[in-house]
Amino acid sequence: MGLLFALLAGAAMSLQGVINTRLGEKIGVYESNVFAQGTALVLGVVAWMIMGKGDFSKIGTVSPVYWLGGVLGLVITVTVMLAIGSLSPLYATSIILLTQLVTSAAIEAFGLLGTEKAPFAWTKWLGMALMIGGILLFQWKREG
Repeated sequence: MGLLFALLAGAAMSLQGVINTRLGEKIGVYESNVFAQGTALVLGVVAWMIMGKGDFSKIGTVSPVYWLGGVLGLVITVTVMLAIGSLSPLYATSIILLTQLVTSAAIEAFGLLGTEKAPFAWTKWLGMALMIGGILLFQWKREG
């Protein structure tokens, strides 16, 4: 199921970035962000009311760093729109994916945010180098 969820998330993130960028071109980047986050809030509340099994009263027992998800949602939505608007969907997404991999690798390598420490092997470096090569190939313009 994890693989299916990851595939769905990847497709949804690519669609969301382009959709929000196009909406932002018509109504403004920050207005588009408010619309996207507001829609997510409404749907999130509906999903919580139907399927929620957690306990909001425990929010004070977790580290405040874990409260930053909403702030990061704002940063993600706005910066993805700005990146896609300035670059292209493919180029922006390529750089975003590489940055996500590097950040996730650092989180695992150092065991940050409650994750289990996982060594950063040479194969991961090679994979990232190949991704950088792929990004460069996406941008390579043939002359003639």
